Amino acid sequence: RGLAAGRGRQPCPYAEDGYVKMFLRGRPVPMYVPDALVATYSLDTKLELPPKKLKLDWVYGYRGRDCRANLFLLPTGEIVYFVAAVAVLYSVEEQRQRHYLGHNDDIKCLAVHPDMVTIATGQVAGTSKDGKPLLPHVRVWDSVSLNTLHVLGLGAFDRAVSCVGFSKSNGGGLLCAVDESNEHVLSVWDWQKEQKIADVKCSNESVLAATFHPTEPTLLITCGKSHLYFWSLDKGSLSKRQGIFEKHEKPKYVLCVAFTENGDVVTGDSGGNLYIWGKGGNRISQAVLGAHEGGVFGLCVLRNGTIVSGGGKDRRVVLWGRDYQKLQENEVPESFGPVRTITEGKDDTLFVGTTRNSVLQGSLATGFSSLVQGHTEELWGLATHPSLDQFLTCGQDRQVHLWSVATRRPLWSKAIEDAARSAGFHPNGSVLAVGTVTGRCRVLGPHPCGSAQLLLSVPPDGSYLAVGSHDNFVYVYGVSEDGRKYSRVGKCSGHSSFITHLDWAADSSCFVTNSGDYEILYWDPTTCRQIPNAGAVRNLEWATASCVLGFGVFGIWPEGADGTDINAVCRSHDGKLLASADDFGKVHLFSYPCCQPRAPSHAAGGHSSHVTNVAFLPDDSLLLSTGGTDTSVLQWRLV
Repeated sequence: RGLAAGRGRQPCPYAEDGYVKMFLRGRPVPMYVPDALVATYSLDTKLELPPKKLKLDWVYGYRGRDCRANLFLLPTGEIVYFVAAVAVLYSVEEQRQRHYLGHNDDIKCLAVHPDMVTIATGQVAGTSKDGKPLLPHVRVWDSVSLNTLHVLGLGAFDRAVSCVGFSKSNGGGLLCAVDESNEHVLSVWDWQKEQKIADVKCSNESVLAATFHPTEPTLLITCGKSHLYFWSLDKGSLSKRQGIFEKHEKPKYVLCVAFTENGDVVTGDSGGNLYIWGKGGNRISQAVLGAHEGGVFGLCVLRNGTIVSGGGKDRRVVLWGRDYQKLQENEVPESFGPVRTITEGKDDTLFVGTTRNSVLQGSLATGFSSLVQGHTEELWGLATHPSLDQFLTCGQDRQVHLWSVATRRPLWSKAIEDAARSAGFHPNGSVLAVGTVTGRCRVLGPHPCGSAQLLLSVPPDGSYLAVGSHDNFVYVYGVSEDGRKYSRVGKCSGHSSFITHLDWAADSSCFVTNSGDYEILYWDPTTCRQIPNAGAVRNLEWATASCVLGFGVFGIWPEGADGTDINAVCRSHDGKLLASADDFGKVHLFSYPCCQPRAPSHAAGGHSSHVTNVAFLPDDSLLLSTGGTDTSVLQWRLV
């Protein structure tokens, strides 16, 4: 796994054969040094840190698919929500975001203190780069300064913290949390002292909400799969009463809970019903049966005492009077999916989070439009426009979005038949190709190109489309009519594993590929034949640097790396910087060329899963990264 020069296995003075050898999983990867550098190159030269660092500028996405009650309006005019390992504070009026970056893995829950400044967020368990466990915990932080105030429960929670809530009376000094252990333990903390006061096994089934009663300081309520519990906190112990449904059918899930002005409890359930539980009691005092078709996913009591409910299957947002008569309703557009959570904005504005990872803004009178849009499944495809401030993303959710950096919203979105894996623009910017996991690439119409998991690349002169595939072949198409006509030239065979990365020479004369078994091969696109003498291409200038193996980039690999630890690499257009995306949620920035062992880098966190792709905008002012299973796109400013 070390690096070696020439034939020796130790990093030693440069040998005359003019190549560097690096070992990945015991396999030698020889990389040819350009002739101009052979005489002076030494493995011992120390590279400088890059002159720029990455600062998180914008976060695209929201986690609504499996998290609840995670969207709130703060007195600053910002809405707060989360995606990946980032809590986002988004000022809609100023079109500005701030970010709390204290977490090191997925955030699962969020609560706002009655002071409307202090926020608590809970995260899942993870694994650090060196294989050490990252423990699930709750972080309490200041939403104005973004400083972390307290860290609770390191070692006390199992798997993840899925619910969190502040007490609402007595100055909000307590915090409740539920973890994802088999017993779904409910715990209560004095968060300022970072001490646990009480804990109890809550339920063997999933718990979807845990909240303190607004006026009864010792009363907590939890709900979830086949349960609604009223908990009393007394001197360090929690005792429960079950919600009694009596003549009403007990729902499979109690999905959400809210409180009216007079202290009644309102629940929404999977049967579409609203039940009102008289203050202090555990019996139903009033019922609105069939309030929604399908589940009631969200409840919000407005400042004037009326209640808004949000539906799952029917996607309706309904306003109920204090007497639970329906006053008004509207529907969320189908493309955004069911309502997940609702919060009140200024005047009659509502913000709605949806299960398709979107945040909408609007009112019952005017309807709802998108404010934040995201992918809903694993995300791999990313391409930046060759000349404009636009980029394209595509993923397993079969959605293709073309984003405007200026508006931070999609210019258009398109659903395609198959899960997408990769994307590329023609150099003219007017045509783009999307590669899918079933082995079709869509260039304004489908062209089958072999087997699954495609990788697409177009040379600078736009004359070819090279498609690297999971079947170990690269398919080459001739491109004419400004990217509108494609004809197959042939297929390149020679790799013994699937194609992972591909770069074209600056003069479009040849291309280089990396494969799953760490091989570097060079190809002539006119004949689809391998160029056997790698020495013949050692002096070529490359249009891009997206191959993770090669002389110009080998310094990105850390000591003892597995060959799959780095998913993508990208060179800035001015040729001075190199960004990499790794399996540990980090985006790294290096100086380019990066041809010394274990080069120094600036690392930036925010993703909570494998970072799958990175790309610079054409003017190098911003870098974009995609977060695999965290479904987010992070936009970084180079400062």
